[in-house]
Amino acid sequence: MRTIIALMVVAAMGCKPNQKTSSNASAQPAKTETKNQASVIAPSVPGPHAMVYKTKADYNNLIPVELSDDKTKIVSYPGRQDIVSSDGYQTPTPLHQGYLLDNRGIGKNVAFIKMTYTEYSKLVAEPSVGELYNMIIEKDPLTELVDCGSKIAFKDIINDLNKTIDENKLRSTCKVIK
Repeated sequence: MRTIIALMVVAAMGCKPNQKTSSNASAQPAKTETKNQASVIAPSVPGPHAMVYKTKADYNNLIPVELSDDKTKIVSYPGRQDIVSSDGYQTPTPLHQGYLLDNRGIGKNVAFIKMTYTEYSKLVAEPSVGELYNMIIEKDPLTELVDCGSKIAFKDIINDLNKTIDENKLRSTCKVIK
């Protein structure tokens, strides 16, 4: 139980518990900044990364959980209070061409359960890990996932990412994870 609580705290802070992914992302060298577009920032800059992704179907309003590499168990999931921010739920931000900007802290092993943010926030208590696992509707939902570096590196993150997408430079500008 302590492990799950510790993982929830890490997820709430915007970090991924999978240190391999995090260290690989931070090992990426800084890229050159172009007009109206932020660069992938040097590894010393703290904060959550701009994770941009596409899914096989519309899971935008469903709760994400993080699975182990072999996808046999849940290693991280949000608490009910973790999915709400001052301006609503932490659903992904739609970008151009069907891309999404993550606001919850997903990683390469994300899965989605059959519960919306609204339904999950109204629970009296979080379901057990076993119950959550049984609610998974897709264990491999991502068709693409890229790490575009620290969110604070962007002047206008939505417009900057949309411009990068429109110019077909997302996969060359950001670190490809999937």
